[in-house]
Amino acid sequence: MGWEALRQWGEDAVRIERLTGGVANDVWSVRVHGQTAVGRLGYRTDADLAWEAELIQYLDSEGMHVPVPIPTTDGRLFANGLVVMKYMEGGPPETESDWCRVADTLRELHRLTQGWPQRPGWRSSIDLLHVETGTRIDLAAMPPEGVIRCRAAWAQLIGRQRCVVHGNPNSPGNIRMTADRVALIAWDESHVDVPDLDLALPGNAAGLDDEAHDIAAQAFAAWEAAVCWQDEYAVKRLAEVRAV
Repeated sequence: MGWEALRQWGEDAVRIERLTGGVANDVWSVRVHGQTAVGRLGYRTDADLAWEAELIQYLDSEGMHVPVPIPTTDGRLFANGLVVMKYMEGGPPETESDWCRVADTLRELHRLTQGWPQRPGWRSSIDLLHVETGTRIDLAAMPPEGVIRCRAAWAQLIGRQRCVVHGNPNSPGNIRMTADRVALIAWDESHVDVPDLDLALPGNAAGLDDEAHDIAAQAFAAWEAAVCWQDEYAVKRLAEVRAV
């Protein structure tokens, strides 16, 4: 159905302009009920979108600043692959202090979601030590030597507690900050994994010791190489994963 689904938020619901940053989705600012919001159209399953919507509603109820889904006129939180979300004011992190606030926000996410069920169809980095596929990841498509390096990086995470990870918090465009709050947006890569993947932040804002930061950085580079394979960025990220 595509963007025609927007009518399910009301006859006056309209797209305004395309927003940058969407890779797997088509993301636009929209106007719904006279208010500016964000629409994200993609190809995720209903089960996948229901998992994300439940997570976001829970985090909102716990006081986190997240883009809560706006229901359709008949009360659904998504329709035909389209999600309409609250617009989050603010700008990206710019200073060391800003990134430290982001780290604190991520740790609150991790604390709140210990024991959360895995996103349907997804695999964690630990799972990928033993399986080859999960959502957009297909290790069989990668060079065998590269898979060995990625798995060696992920093996360093064995035994860590799992929780929901945002998935790409080190991209400034996925953060909206004001003087009094930090909002995490772009939750379409969130899943259950080891929290280290969220903590390889610019300037080591999470304050990890040298060994922990190296483990987190290597594991996240391996994850991004696998999930984006085989575009130019993925090749660059794989090159950052050390040989075994």
